[in-house]
Order: sequence, then C-alpha cells, then structure tokens
Amino acid sequence: MDLDTTKPKRIFRIATADALSRPAAGLACIVLLVLVLLPTFAGRNLIQDLIFLFYMLALAQCWNLLAGYAGLISVGQQAFVGLGGYVLFALTLVAGFNPLLAIPVAGIVSAALALPTALIVFRLRGAYFAIGTWVVAEVYRLGFAQVKALGGGTGTSLTPSVTSSVPGIEWIKTLLDVRTPAARDIASYWLALALVVGTLAFVYLLLRSRHGLALGAIRDREAAAASLGVDITRIKLAVYVATAAVTGMIGALIYLQKARISPDAAFSVLDWTAYVIFITVIGGIGTIEGPIIGAVVFYLVQRYLADFGAWYLILLGTLGILVMLFAPRGLWGLLSGRYDLTLFPTRRRLETSQTNEDQS
Repeated sequence: MDLDTTKPKRIFRIATADALSRPAAGLACIVLLVLVLLPTFAGRNLIQDLIFLFYMLALAQCWNLLAGYAGLISVGQQAFVGLGGYVLFALTLVAGFNPLLAIPVAGIVSAALALPTALIVFRLRGAYFAIGTWVVAEVYRLGFAQVKALGGGTGTSLTPSVTSSVPGIEWIKTLLDVRTPAARDIASYWLALALVVGTLAFVYLLLRSRHGLALGAIRDREAAAASLGVDITRIKLAVYVATAAVTGMIGALIYLQKARISPDAAFSVLDWTAYVIFITVIGGIGTIEGPIIGAVVFYLVQRYLADFGAWYLILLGTLGILVMLFAPRGLWGLLSGRYDLTLFPTRRRLETSQTNEDQS
C-alpha cells in the first residue's frame, strides 16, 4: 500500500535586492533623465549650482569609500583635487591637449602618483595617517607653487581658446541658442553629471563585487576580516589608488569649469576635504545614500546661509554637532533605521523558502 507524504524542503539563497530596489531604480532613471534634460529649460544660475553639487557629491562618495569602508581617515584628499587640476592646466596650456582628453589623463596621473604616496602614508596608523595625508597634500601645494610655467604661487588661467575648445560647445550653442559662456557651463554640467553618475556606479558595483564583500568585512571588523584571509593592505591600497584616480578627474573638471587655478585654492583643505567630511558624516558614513543626503543638505545650507558671513561657519558646525549627537549614523542612518529603507542594496543576506517535495 503506497502512502503519499509531503515533506517540506528548505531552499537557501543569497540576496541583496529588496522590495524597494526596483521602484528606487525606476525613480533614479526618471531623475537622471530630468537632470540630463534640465539645461533645455533651466537658468544658468541653477546649472552652476548643480555643477557644484555634483562634484561635491562625487568627492564625498570617494571619501566615504576610503573612510567608511576601508577605514582610511584621510584629511589630504585635496592633494588629488589639486593634482588633477594642475595636470589639466599643464596638458592644455603647455602640451596642447584637448580639455576633454585631459580629464581622464589627470585621473591616470593621480592614480600613478597615489602609489608612491601610499608607500609613505600606509606606514602610519590612525591619527598619524590622517596627519600624514594632510602633510603630503601640503608638499604637493608647495611643489606646484614653484612651477613658474603654471603661474607659481599666484596661479594661472586657461586661455579663451582652451575653454572654448571643449567638444560640443558649438553644438550646444546651436541647439539651445545660447552664448558661449552659457554653452560652456552646460558642457561642464553634462560632464559633471556623467562623472557623478559614473562615480556612483563605480562605488555601487564595487560594493556588490567580491572586493566589496571584503570591504564590508573590513568596515564591520578589520581583525575578523584578516583572520578570514582578507588581504587588508592590498584591498586598502586598491581603494586608495582608485579613489585618487576619480578624485583627480573631479579636480580636473572643477578647474576646467573655474578656468583659473592657484596652489592655495587647488589644495584647500577646507574646500575639498573639510566640507566633504561634513557632507559624509551628516549624511551617513559607510552608506551610498548618506553622501547624497549630505550633499543636498550642504548645498541648501550654503545656498541660503552663506550670506551670513562668519555665522555661516558657526551654523554649519552647530548642525554637524547636532547630527553627531542625536543621529550618530547620520541623517540617512536615522531614516533607514526607522523606516527600513535601502535605495542601493549592497549587503548580502540569507533568504529561505520552503517547497513541497512529493515522495511515494
């Protein structure tokens, strides 16, 4: 006599996406489309503001990858911003490069110089590493201040022939019926948008990869990650060099849009590191979403409070202190913890499901 029995079978799988991932991806595509088309109906002031927002967000994502995941608390990322800017000026003014081609070359040069820099600063730990990165940035600043061909200590400007030679400017003038300065801003806007989207994609895909799994382990507990066979030094070096390359390209784009560079401005610890740290910390360090929230908050604060002079910096510092006291994980950490939100899922989790297997 045969008896039918139903035996539950448990299936395990590793997942990263959740119920919010698809709607978030759809919303991101809509936002990206709007941003691409924005120059067709937005004013020049908004375009310039968004250029600033884009490169601050890209810089914050790079610093977040360094500090939030690799544990490298650097206060010297302005070294690669200035380096990228000066490489672009040298290539365009001295070597006659096309500005668009000079941007990726600036990234390559920044990555190449990050290797010997890492050999020095990686010997340091904790606060000494942070101070060491700042000292290296000062060395770069003093070094470029001696280069007379690039203006020495007072800096130099791009010639109109260079700023107008960015591919697409004539096409933009014809398409949107704007003057050359406005067309140059629109070209810089699209370049900045492409760079920030590329930076977000790079960070997201890296964190979803096998190397991202190692970075997540380093972030959560470095000693445990090392005991499981993660090559801590190699992973940190790769992240340091990669972020240097991206930061160098961002620096090149910043000073292509500004069209003037000087050592004090290009290697400013306040503009390119302190503000970036502020953005990352108030938004939420160790997350992709955090720097996005932080960059928007920083832009709004600067947009509406910068006219208050010294009070602006006081208010900025007060905001940072309040967030660290009442939301230690940042504004995004506060939201995600309360509402269980994840827009860029990178954490792996174990999911189980049951099926029925018939046996006779």
